[in-house]
Amino acid sequence: MKHSRFIYVLIATIFLSSCVSTKKKEQTISLSGAFALYPLTVQWAEEYKKENPDIRFNISAGGAGKGMADALSGTVDLGMFSREIAREEIDKGVWWVGLTIDAVLPTISANNPYLDILKKRGLTKEEFTAIFIEGTIRDWGELLKATDKKEVVVYTRSDACGAAGTWAKYLRGQQENLNGIGIYGDPGLAEAVAKDPAGIGFNNTIFIYDIKTGTKRPGIEVIPIDINGNGTIDPYENFYDTFDAILKAVANGIYPSPPARELYFVSKGKPTKQATLNFIKWTLTDGQKFVKEAGYVLIDQEEINGYLEKLN
Repeated sequence: MKHSRFIYVLIATIFLSSCVSTKKKEQTISLSGAFALYPLTVQWAEEYKKENPDIRFNISAGGAGKGMADALSGTVDLGMFSREIAREEIDKGVWWVGLTIDAVLPTISANNPYLDILKKRGLTKEEFTAIFIEGTIRDWGELLKATDKKEVVVYTRSDACGAAGTWAKYLRGQQENLNGIGIYGDPGLAEAVAKDPAGIGFNNTIFIYDIKTGTKRPGIEVIPIDINGNGTIDPYENFYDTFDAILKAVANGIYPSPPARELYFVSKGKPTKQATLNFIKWTLTDGQKFVKEAGYVLIDQEEINGYLEKLN
C-alpha cells in the first residue's frame, strides 16, 4: 500500500513538473539575429513585460543570418532580420512581418586626415563600389587628389548580416562581394573603423549615433553620399550631423533605399504560440510609440495594417 502511494505521489509530481515546464515554455519568447533590431527589441521586451509580467524573453544578437537560420530551424520563436527577404528563404517557408525602418551608413574615423574634404565632396555610389567591391580605389590621397598618399583600409562584416547585405545591394552586389577585413558584429565594426584613421566601413545608424545626445559616438564619422553625383554635398544631401536629421532623411526618402531598409521578425511559418502572436501584435500597435524614441523610423500605417492582417 505504501509502495503504491509512493508511486502515485511520484507520478503526480512528475506530471505537475511537466505542466509547470510546459507553461514556462509557452510564456517564454526567444529571439536571435540582427544587431540592427536588437536595441529596439530589448526595449520592446522591457515595456511589454510591464503589462505582461508572466512573459519571459531570451534575446541575443548575432547577425541577421543567424536570426534567419535559427528561425527556420525552430531554435528560436522569432528571428530578428535586417535585409530584404530572399526568394530562397521564402521557398523554405519563412513567414515575416515588418516592424520599422533604419539605414546603413558609410563610416570612417573622426581622425581621418581627409575628413574635411570628404564632408564637402562626399563619395558617389560608383566610388563606394570601386572601394568596397572592385578594389580599384586603394589610396585616399589619389582619390581626393591630395599630394600625400594614404592607403584606404577597408573593413566589412565577418558574420552573415543584414547591414552588409543591404550595403552590398546598394552597390549592386552581395555580401560575399564586399572586400575588406572581416569584423564580427556592428559594435565591433564601428570600433575598428573609429580606431583606424585610414579605415572605411559601414554601420547601422543606432551604432553611429548616441540616442540620448543625438550626436555621433566618439571617434566615428559618416561619409556623406553624393546622391546626384555632382562632386559636392549640396544642402539637401547634408543631413548627417545629428541623429534626428538622418532619421528625417530616411523617413522622407531623401536617403536612398537601399541602404535604408525595413527590419523584420521572421519565423518558420506563422507562429503557433499565442504568447508570440500577442507580442508581435503589440509591437505593431502599442509598441510603435517606442519606435522613434529608440532611434528608428516608423513604417506607414497602411503597411502595418497589412502585417496585422497576417496575424489573423
